Formats: sequence, structure tokens, C-alpha cells
Amino acid sequence: MEKQTDKKKITWVIKNFASLPSKKIHSAEFVAGGCRWRLEAFPKGNDYYSNHFSLELAAADSQILPLGWKRRTKVSLTVVNQFSDKLSQVKELEKCFNPCGTSWGFYDMISLAKLNAGEGFMVNGEVIVAVKLDVLEVEGKLDVPEESSPVMETVDVNGFQVLPSQVESVKRLFERHVDIATNFRSKNPILKTSYMNVLLSLTQTLCQISKDDLADKYAVLAYLKDSGFELGWLEKKLDEIKEKKEKEEACLARLQEMGEQLKPLKRKYTDMEAQIDKVKADLLAARAPDVSLYDDNVV
Repeated sequence: MEKQTDKKKITWVIKNFASLPSKKIHSAEFVAGGCRWRLEAFPKGNDYYSNHFSLELAAADSQILPLGWKRRTKVSLTVVNQFSDKLSQVKELEKCFNPCGTSWGFYDMISLAKLNAGEGFMVNGEVIVAVKLDVLEVEGKLDVPEESSPVMETVDVNGFQVLPSQVESVKRLFERHVDIATNFRSKNPILKTSYMNVLLSLTQTLCQISKDDLADKYAVLAYLKDSGFELGWLEKKLDEIKEKKEKEEACLARLQEMGEQLKPLKRKYTDMEAQIDKVKADLLAARAPDVSLYDDNVV
């Protein structure tokens, strides 16, 4: 067995967590120690722990592992608390992965009650999990080039790790609001990425906000401000949207009220038209001659 040190730290953002099915889901694959790996989870628990979120690390090529293949590892699994890094749920294990044991983790990673309790483990519908994988010893090889990993690389923008597709949006934020992150407190890169994702989501959906969404958006804004973001400009924008939505609602209510007031007037107008038609008919009848000069009864 060849001794080596190959360390990987991968973050998996699970979106729309509450609406996920009960079946197993998995992250994108990544490469470490000459092998493809992925995180696997049961969002609604499994047969052993139905009331817990289960999380494990698995060898993605489990069906084609050659005899004698082994990876001795040290694994740290984390369910990130997006309010405080100190509250994150962390569990560690040291295991030897082989063809008879291709996945290891925890059926009881965190209780579903705690996950859904609004304590920071699920924010904006997203749950963030992470794995630190140290491959300590390797035995047996697979033809897996490092560059084949489909895990998306991130780009540093003013100390925030963001996806390449987010770079321009984040740069514009810092160009227009230079002091936006001056007082940002967290130093944890995972939390910083999470906060930035929430901020981008909020700014990109402003034009789609309904009145029913406003309370949630203000809650997200408060959450972001508590992290240290300077967002007075965003709060002002939300206030403007709120004012417009309230004016829109008031106008709709007034239109409905005026419509109700108009109904009896319309009925009265219809009745009046009917009366006018009747009077016109009576007038025509009154104007019609009753006697003809050629009537036999006239002398």
C-alpha cells in the first residue's frame, strides 16, 4: 500500500431541500487519491433512522473497483450552520474504503427536527454540507485523471469564493457599493460563499417580488445585515418596492370598491333605459292617427 497525502475539501449546496423526494441524492463527483468520490444523502432519512438526515462519502466507481483496491482515509463531514460556524454539525471517521465497503458516513448526521427548526441549518431553502477528505494510503489504481472531476472551481472576488457564472454580478456589487463587505465578520470561506449566494439571490429576484414575499425578503435582509454586510441601499430599494406594492394594493381595493358602487348605478341605468323605451313606444302610439278621412263611419 502506497502512503500519500491527498486532501480535498468539497462543499455541496442542496437547494429546495424541503421539496426533495425521500430517495437518495448525491453531489457532483470529485477526484482524490486517484478515485472518483461523491457525497450521498437521504433528505428524509433512511430505513434505519427515518427521523434523521443521513450523509455519507462514497466511491463513485464502486461497480468497477478492481480486486485489491483500497483507500485508507480520514473523513470529516459537516452540516454547515449558516448563522454560526461554531454551531455546525461535524462528525469524523477514519475508514478503509474497499470493494466490500465503498461508502461510509452517518445515518444520524443531524435530526430532521433540528434541521428544520430555523436554527441556521436550512436558510432560504438551502442546506450546505461539506466534506474534508484526506486520502492517507492508496492501493490499486483506476484510470481517473484529476482533470476529469466535474466539480465546479470557484473564483476569488474580494475574498469571496464564487462560481465563474457569478463573477460579473459580484464584481458589479463591489463596484457600486465599495463598502458592502467592510464589516463582514465571518472568516469561514464556506459561510462567506453561502452569504454571498443568498445576497445574489435576493438582488436578482427584486423585480419578481410579490407583496406576500416581502416579509421573507426583509427577514433575509436582516440575516445578511447581521453578518456584517452594509445593505442600506438594498433596504431602501425594498422599502420602495414595499411602497409601490402597498399603493398597488390600495388602488386595486379602491377599484373593487368603485366597481361595487357602480353595480346599482348600472342596474338603475338599465331600468331607466327600459322606461325610456316604453315611454317612446307610448309616444309613437299617441302620435298615430285614430281616424281616417275615408272611414265609412265618418259622415
